[in-house]
Amino acid sequence: MYNNKVSICGVDTSKLPLLKESEKEELLRLTKQGDAKARETLINGNLRLVLSVIQKFTGRGENLDDLFQIGCIGLMKAIDNFDANHNVKFSTYAVPMIIGEIRRYLRDNNPIRVSRSIKDTAYRAMQVREKLINKNQKEPTVSEIAEELSLPRADVVIALESIVDPISLYDPIYSDGGDTIYVLDQVGDNNDDNNLLGEIALKEAIKNLSDREKTILSLRFMCGKTQMEVSEEIGISQAQVSRLEKCALKKIKS
Repeated sequence: MYNNKVSICGVDTSKLPLLKESEKEELLRLTKQGDAKARETLINGNLRLVLSVIQKFTGRGENLDDLFQIGCIGLMKAIDNFDANHNVKFSTYAVPMIIGEIRRYLRDNNPIRVSRSIKDTAYRAMQVREKLINKNQKEPTVSEIAEELSLPRADVVIALESIVDPISLYDPIYSDGGDTIYVLDQVGDNNDDNNLLGEIALKEAIKNLSDREKTILSLRFMCGKTQMEVSEEIGISQAQVSRLEKCALKKIKS
């Protein structure tokens, strides 16, 4: 997929055509006039754009064929709603439309259920957001969206947060020379009754650790501090804290 040389929904992505901006403009003009053949050519000429967008959603366990089809729906909506008078490239307008369509699909198929009223508010907020972006050519604030909807800001915040895709504790957020930091590494442990060292109670193993490793484990699991807080306290990078912590835990387990 990453080399654009795979088959998705029966489409050989290595053979997808590329259109010049002038060709897109002409096809868009003809499409607005009701030329069905021009619309089909325009869709086929932008399938690479859909392909590039769905790569952002890999690793979620979703079927790529399904995402590609949903992305194509977003592409067709972009073609039907694009206004050349906005003086922006078609791809600039189409990408958010494709992403929005895929995100709506993922939200509707999310096992975590959100009430219909909150979901409706979120959808309306997303529509207003897209309208304000097209109008002002910049990302609107939540307050601006709330004002447009005549709703309290807090209601809009709750609605938008309710449809955000959950992330895994094992999603990587930073990598430095192979020392990957995960979301889990950013979470502190404030439960002193169930901290890791209290549970394993391997005093002999802990004695074999270096002073720095003991300090890091103590700050992390006894004091409940994040790796960033530990790094600031002992004066080394967060990547080093992560590496030393993993090394110390590996020694204890072995």
